[in-house]
Amino acid sequence: MVSQEQSILGISAAITAGIQFVGFLVAYFLQTEKFYDVLGGLNFLTIAIYSAADATEWVHDPRKIACTIVFLCSRSWLLLFLAWRAHERNGDSRFDNVKDKFWMFFFYWFVQGIWVFTISLPMILVNSSDKPYDQFSILDIVSITLFVLAVVIEITADVQKARWVKKGRPGTFCTVGLWNYSRHPNYFGEMLQWWMCWLFSFGSGNGYDDAQWWCGILSPLFTMQVLLNTGGTGVPNANGANLKRYYDACPEEYAEYRKNTSILIPFIGYKYVPMFLKRTIFLDLKRFEYPDTKGTKCE
Repeated sequence: MVSQEQSILGISAAITAGIQFVGFLVAYFLQTEKFYDVLGGLNFLTIAIYSAADATEWVHDPRKIACTIVFLCSRSWLLLFLAWRAHERNGDSRFDNVKDKFWMFFFYWFVQGIWVFTISLPMILVNSSDKPYDQFSILDIVSITLFVLAVVIEITADVQKARWVKKGRPGTFCTVGLWNYSRHPNYFGEMLQWWMCWLFSFGSGNGYDDAQWWCGILSPLFTMQVLLNTGGTGVPNANGANLKRYYDACPEEYAEYRKNTSILIPFIGYKYVPMFLKRTIFLDLKRFEYPDTKGTKCE
């Protein structure tokens, strides 16, 4: 007999596959990518609403309510931000050479489906759990608080950067608000929230032997993989050779900014952090540096 957890998990996967496949067919027929990101955001919201609606005693379970609301806030912002960005850019250059190629274009939609479903795994576990609510543990309180904080950090960073861009990018590179303490505060917020969502879901599982809870770790790991290791997006897209524009325009100012500013975690005093810690726990990796063609390493 299929359990509630398995049923909601399976139907959530089917919903994701359906949204992404239909979206792909329409996009390929119209030869457009303009609603690619928007459907990703809508996919998140659909899964969250479905898993909450199909959950047992959802309205009487503070854990389910808290997780679902924070998740919806996070993904609603993502949907609004991506829709706004698509409108501002009037297209997406990532798809210029692929949207007329059936299988390659399909692969992009397939990956988006994997991304949406994987990120949602901890939230699905919380909503599909039939474990009776007792009370919030210390882990619950810490993780849901940091989950909320991470969402606030990402939204704040996105808004601050958007306003800076609207003003004509004064100063060449962004140092307003959170960007004065982190070179990528939006990515930090995105990564932190899925680690916290996964930790929060622990209380809805059956302890360390719960396979579904362990599968949920794919949510933060997949996020970190995309934002730290995937070319064309995230930190790699904003660093390396792409830093040339900053070093050409204001080499001394930007080199000083990088030296004094964490690549992810917003905090003061980064210049005093030993290099071995920057290269490890702070993820300020050598491949994110600008390779100066004159042989001078700009850190």
